Amino acid sequence: MDNKNKSKKLNTGDVIVVAFGAMIGWGWVVSSGGWIQQSGVIGTILAFLLGGIMIYFVGLVYAELTTALPENGGAKVFSQHAFGTIGSFICTWSIILSYIGVVCFEACSFPTIIQYIFPGFLKGYLYTVAGFDIYVTWLLVAIISCVLITYINIKGVKTAAILQKMLTIVIAAVGMVLIIASLINGDSSNLEGQLFVGTGINKILGNVLSVAMVAPFFLFGFDVIPQAAEEINIPLKKLGKLIVFSIALAVAFYGMVVFAVGYGMNKIELAMSLHGSGLVTADAMAKLFHSEVMAKILILGGMCGIATSWNSFLIGGSRALESMASSYMIPHVFGKKHKKYQTPYLSLILIGILSIISLFFGRQMLTWISNCASFACCLTYCIVSLSFLRLRKKEANLPRPYKVKNYRFVGIMATVLSGFLCMMYLIPGTVCSMINQELIITVLWTIIGIFFAVGCKIKYRDKFGKLG
Repeated sequence: MDNKNKSKKLNTGDVIVVAFGAMIGWGWVVSSGGWIQQSGVIGTILAFLLGGIMIYFVGLVYAELTTALPENGGAKVFSQHAFGTIGSFICTWSIILSYIGVVCFEACSFPTIIQYIFPGFLKGYLYTVAGFDIYVTWLLVAIISCVLITYINIKGVKTAAILQKMLTIVIAAVGMVLIIASLINGDSSNLEGQLFVGTGINKILGNVLSVAMVAPFFLFGFDVIPQAAEEINIPLKKLGKLIVFSIALAVAFYGMVVFAVGYGMNKIELAMSLHGSGLVTADAMAKLFHSEVMAKILILGGMCGIATSWNSFLIGGSRALESMASSYMIPHVFGKKHKKYQTPYLSLILIGILSIISLFFGRQMLTWISNCASFACCLTYCIVSLSFLRLRKKEANLPRPYKVKNYRFVGIMATVLSGFLCMMYLIPGTVCSMINQELIITVLWTIIGIFFAVGCKIKYRDKFGKLG
């Protein structure tokens, strides 16, 4: 067996858990109550269906392109075939910001959640950043976690996938326990006054759309699969179907959790929980089982969600960096692979170091970075969707094991919807518009990208943008 075949280590189950795990983070624990209060139980489910439609169109685009161009790098490969080196650089540099932003945010979230389980966890106050207190124990747990998950990924994508599978099973099990307990111990009377929010159809629709606008941000992550396409050992047509299936699975999970919370807690209890711990899903679990222990078990499931997102985006970010380095778009050294594990270990170490550094700036800084990451992800999706349309004309004879029907409609919808979300980030006053600090971070990331592009073009000359 040649080295290329040996590197194909991800099977069907691995693909599903990596994609699903990337989309299911901590949001289902901390945000469900806010969604219900904003648009109601049915309103939130409808909102996620609407958000899921946008991601579904983008997912179809990725499904076809991944099977047509099954190379590590995903968006970088697609955009380079469609728009050349400059278009590819912009697209890939954007998705790297997206991945690194999520990794940094999850690194911060992990120790923050531990303090919910162990209130006396925080020891050794150091300083305060933007209202967030930094403690020695908080930093130690976060740093150790960063080192551990980076090391696991250096050991190989299969090792990372095994971790992902175990954690995803825990998430699914905890989620199903909540859902079943709600069906058994919940009451339809709890839904009174919180099916929808608002008086009049216009207000109800407005509230539903306000949640639908943010729903796609909780469904990002399936695109980490194309980043490791060369390491997947399943038929290409099946791979395309799995990408789309993972999106449907995530939408269904969020919808069922929201229903379970609404069926298990009435309007007053939900409001009290939001103003108390803020962990409405955990409080619903505690109520349904009459046990605070079960609330902590659900929080542990949420911690697994943090780890799965963290792990998935670390895989995606390192492969995107490796792909750019292999094409001499950034210093070539970041494409170097570990002699034993054949992983882009320097790219993984770089992301690990950045995530550790980010911890010292506190949670508010990481919130800004994660919002920038969401904008960058939307921009990447828009460019990839345009690449999909262009390649259907430019490379019409390219073999496409998973071929999308009505490609013009799908491509246009994916482009328009992702482009619309990009604009919402840039237009002041929208539900997701970026504040000044986030705009500054985005501009700085752009400047760093220009620096790399110009520097590598001067250093590598004709190799710039070429695989080597």
